[in-house]
Amino acid sequence: MKKSRKVSLQTKILGLIITLILFVVLLLAGIFVYIQSVDTKRQVEQLALQTAKSLSFMPAIKEAFQNNDGKSTVQSIAEQVREQADADYVVIEDRYGVIYSHSNSELIGTKSNNPYNYEALTFGGYYTLEGKGASGPALMAKAPIIVHNGDYDQVVGVVTVEFLIKGIESNILNRTKEIILFSLAVLLVGVIGGILLARSIRKDTLGLEPNEIAALYRERSAILLSIKEGIIAIDQNGFITMMNTSAEEMLQVNDEYVHQHISKVLPEFSMERVLENDQEIAFQDKVFILNMTPILENNSTVGVVCSFRDKTELQNLVNTISEVRKYSEDLRAQTHEFTNKLFVLSGLLQLGHYREAIEFIQQESNIHQSQNHILFHQIHDAKVQAILLGKLGTASEKKIDFHIEGDSMLHPLPDHIKVSHLITILGNMIDNAFDAVSTQEEKSVSFFITDIGHDIVFEVIDSGEGVPTEKITTIFQKGFSTKGNNRGYGLANVKEMVDLLQGTIEIQNEKNGGAIFTIYLPKTLRESK
Repeated sequence: MKKSRKVSLQTKILGLIITLILFVVLLLAGIFVYIQSVDTKRQVEQLALQTAKSLSFMPAIKEAFQNNDGKSTVQSIAEQVREQADADYVVIEDRYGVIYSHSNSELIGTKSNNPYNYEALTFGGYYTLEGKGASGPALMAKAPIIVHNGDYDQVVGVVTVEFLIKGIESNILNRTKEIILFSLAVLLVGVIGGILLARSIRKDTLGLEPNEIAALYRERSAILLSIKEGIIAIDQNGFITMMNTSAEEMLQVNDEYVHQHISKVLPEFSMERVLENDQEIAFQDKVFILNMTPILENNSTVGVVCSFRDKTELQNLVNTISEVRKYSEDLRAQTHEFTNKLFVLSGLLQLGHYREAIEFIQQESNIHQSQNHILFHQIHDAKVQAILLGKLGTASEKKIDFHIEGDSMLHPLPDHIKVSHLITILGNMIDNAFDAVSTQEEKSVSFFITDIGHDIVFEVIDSGEGVPTEKITTIFQKGFSTKGNNRGYGLANVKEMVDLLQGTIEIQNEKNGGAIFTIYLPKTLRESK
């Protein structure tokens, strides 16, 4: 099936303009021709009637009829008047139809039987009519010749002045040619104007046809909807012209802010910094990374397109990647630890020290037997098992006594608790405990977990110095750390993840030193209102 060919904008505009001009021109031309026709006929009627009256009132004409003589005089006068009036025929007859004057001199003296003379001869009426004249259809004027005979007036003849219809129509046509030429000139001007208008519109639309603009608009809408970054377009006066859904969600505004000044949405925004990238701009309690691209027209900036993303989300993504990397390092440490022990065992066997090899195996077995029993027989969630297994390896490398409490018990976790959540919560809590005991003589960290009741409980106890009372309320703030710059995101991420899972955190200090971190996660999430 062939696709229908698209009609260009220029063709549409020209077609519309030509159609409108033709309609208007034809309408005006028709009105003009009608008015000219009526007016011309009215003028010819007036001229014919006036000419006929003038001849009928002439004393010389009346005397010729009274004396029954002077036909040559009547003919001479009639022809002279006919030429002056530019009439086609002037016919003068007596009441019996005898022709006294005619443009065709051969008919003078002959008798006519003109049916149109009745009213003039009988009633003395003056009138005009259209009928068959001497040479075809004509507009005729009739005027009676009245003479005074004593006590009464007598109609003795009739004057007929004829204008042929084809002559009148020819005159009307000559006048119509003028309006036709004028109409063609208007049409030509309209076509030229239409071409210039179409080119101007095409230039304003960057050479695109309306269907192409519509397709681009649909694509633009789909792209803006699919982009996760916030996009805001601003004109040269700082007013918002467009805002995508992501921007509305990030800034917590709606489309009512379109056509409002950007300062109402981002008070710290500055168009002077249009060429700067990765600007940090604060809004409410969030920090956004802002990039701006100028909109240019003839090398002049007519607006700006701003793209921005939430730095908090980026930081969370970085932290998640960091936690996954740390989890991988823990597993590597576990592998490295067992590899070293396998090398020791291999060396003892190669040297023939079988008794020492057996003692080494029994020693390692006794160390791990208790932990492995708890890890694989009491904790039944593979995600938690993997994390704890990695942390056991890390603790072994760092010479930290890390053990899982014997009364720990866990069934498979609910589906809403993902491995990324556990990496952030457990990984950071245990690592924080490892850091707390790293400078202590007694490096001991214990871990307890249970899901008895409505909550899942994680508890980490370390033998460190504990948490100062005045810092308990600030320990979960971003950037809080006792280990220098660019630290302090671990516990903040733990708090954020626990809040996401609708849980709580408790911190206590042991009497003999050390801290106790307890996390409660509900097994079932509450529905948000």
